[in-house]
Amino acid sequence: MSIVHTAIDAEGRTVRYRDRKRWAWALSVVWPLLPLTGLAAHHFSGLEIGLALPLLISYGLMPLLDALIGEDENNPPEAVVPQLDADRYYRWLTWATVPLHFVALIACAGWAGTQDLSWWALGLLAYVAGADAGLGLNTAHELGHKHNRLEQLLARLALAVPAYGHFTVEHGRGHHRWVATPEDHASSRMGESIYRFALRELPGGIRRAWALESERLVAQGRSPWSWHNTMLQSYAVTLLLQGGLVAAFGWVMLPFLAIHNLVAWWQLTSANYVEHYGLLRRKLPSGAYEAPQPHHSWNTNHLVTNLATFHLQRHSDHHAFPSRRYQSLRHFPTCRNCPAVISACFRWPMCRRCGSR
Repeated sequence: MSIVHTAIDAEGRTVRYRDRKRWAWALSVVWPLLPLTGLAAHHFSGLEIGLALPLLISYGLMPLLDALIGEDENNPPEAVVPQLDADRYYRWLTWATVPLHFVALIACAGWAGTQDLSWWALGLLAYVAGADAGLGLNTAHELGHKHNRLEQLLARLALAVPAYGHFTVEHGRGHHRWVATPEDHASSRMGESIYRFALRELPGGIRRAWALESERLVAQGRSPWSWHNTMLQSYAVTLLLQGGLVAAFGWVMLPFLAIHNLVAWWQLTSANYVEHYGLLRRKLPSGAYEAPQPHHSWNTNHLVTNLATFHLQRHSDHHAFPSRRYQSLRHFPTCRNCPAVISACFRWPMCRRCGSR
């Protein structure tokens, strides 16, 4: 069934808009279950290499489809954006993905703990599960920008899967304030390798998140070590989840979960590295930085990977308007576009070619 949103624009004209991608956004919900295809391939073929099927789809088929199908530069009319943002269908999709990331990790951990896997197959399965949890960080990114308790809670739950509970605090109150400045841990610098970037991004982000959350709680007369600390809430769920997996499946879970968490963190680091590489905001005579503008982020409009990542790659509009929901994010023709999709841009030498001041 086609859904048409109707509104009156600033000039008094009737505007009608139909999101032709409406049902295709369900790919973002199906995608967290991709690791199960690897488990099925291993089960039916008996070959451990079958566990790599999700990686073949992610790093082979998806970029190929992006290249074949091309880009989508369609923007919703501004007059219908309030209706589009209020359409609960799009919210339900993000909400539905959160428990599926728990399902994917538990299924992969159960497989690792009950099958007689070689050491390399165990590492491969942990990598597949970690890549999936990295996608969960993207879901948490979308949810964490919304100003209601349910979506904030769901964001913290999604972050608990790969033990990255500080992200919502650091990203919303740290990165978005300091993006594209030398003060930001999550903005890569011109000529900086992804490895050097990673060494300052993660520890710097944790320190800043703790400082920001502590400041908020102290202002309320609460201790940073109280249950009101949203970082600690997420990490408590991590402890329960991953501790439960160790208890259920044994010590093999320790290397499995270590690889899983590191890969998920690397996925986010790779995206952060690409999204603002080499871009700087001007410092005004007052000493403050200019407000973040769309040209302070890199973009790509490739259709398939954007459908799988809730429009993550329309990053320019997101930074200019952080609360705008994914289905309403716009393409700006004048913005900088990364010459490859983000999934293919994870290899830093390629991304270095995108760099510009």
